[in-house]
Amino acid sequence: MRDPEKLEAETWLVSAGRPEAAGEPLNAPLVAASTFRHGADRGYARNEGSPTWESLETIVAGLEGGEATAFSSGMAAIAAAIELVPVGGEIVYPADCYQGVATLLARGAVQGRWTVRQLAAEDTAGWIAAIDSAAMLWLESPSNPLLAIGDVAGICEAARDSDTLVAVDNTFATPLNQRPLERGADVVVHSATKYIGGHSDLLCGLAVTRSGDLTAQIRTSRILQGATPGTMEVFLATRGIRTLAVRLRTAEANAFELATRLQAHPAVVATRYPGLAEHPGHELAAQQLDGFGSMISFDLVDAAAADRACERMQLVEHATSLGGVESTIERRAATPGQEHLPPGLLRMSVGIEAVEDIWSDIEQAIAQ
Repeated sequence: MRDPEKLEAETWLVSAGRPEAAGEPLNAPLVAASTFRHGADRGYARNEGSPTWESLETIVAGLEGGEATAFSSGMAAIAAAIELVPVGGEIVYPADCYQGVATLLARGAVQGRWTVRQLAAEDTAGWIAAIDSAAMLWLESPSNPLLAIGDVAGICEAARDSDTLVAVDNTFATPLNQRPLERGADVVVHSATKYIGGHSDLLCGLAVTRSGDLTAQIRTSRILQGATPGTMEVFLATRGIRTLAVRLRTAEANAFELATRLQAHPAVVATRYPGLAEHPGHELAAQQLDGFGSMISFDLVDAAAADRACERMQLVEHATSLGGVESTIERRAATPGQEHLPPGLLRMSVGIEAVEDIWSDIEQAIAQ
């Protein structure tokens, strides 16, 4: 049995979650079955899972240092994590936050399921003070799409001996750059649709906990809400995660180079990338991240200029989502519910293409 504590993450990604007995396939097979014959621990996939799911769960569990549960989407994993909050409990979440989370929390607040409060990601003192009243702190760092950096380590450490649950959306950072459970977080969620899958061809999510009781509650939510992942989707996510390290490091190198050039470009009003020394969260990011990621957001002068740039892109795809091998870009303020963002803000997910080709496309698209 391979031990994640004795292997580098890059090795674990490639070697974990594979059948190990002689005569078995090298790759975990796609088990297209909902029902299994009685007489063993597994009878029905919705209740006991599938060998295909377990391969992906093993890999991610080893990376994050907990127990992983696969879901049908990132939002399904998020919903299961938030369901841990008791009725009437307060959830504190970042002012800059994934729109799906913000919408889900607002809807639950209107229904009386919980109360909500927002804080700036950078307001560490405010987050720590909130531990006294909150049932859950929902952290997202780097944030989406403003790439603010929160003090995940400091907040998790402060909450460690409290009854307040700390959940961290680790999608942008990935387990290679940030492992919140090691810092004291209770739950980590991923949209495996993004970096873990890496090829824009699946929907999948994961929730990882460091407590057997929380894992049981998360898995009960999956069973009762029917948020089970598709066999093909998990098979693709497992295949995708094998190359996460090489994809991420290439995309990160591209992102740093592009952010540096964007920062100096006369058509760009603002550039946000935590790897830049000028980023307000750069020092903290350097302390708690093993890499700065491949997300950039930058502002053009107005919405018209940003829309025009998206239309003129020839290599960079004008599309939503992120974390694929291809570079994508979109104007986030055009998304319903995100109208509060700077109108000219473009969120870019940098891919693994040759950086000079990406830059040439950006440069011609933003030319005045």
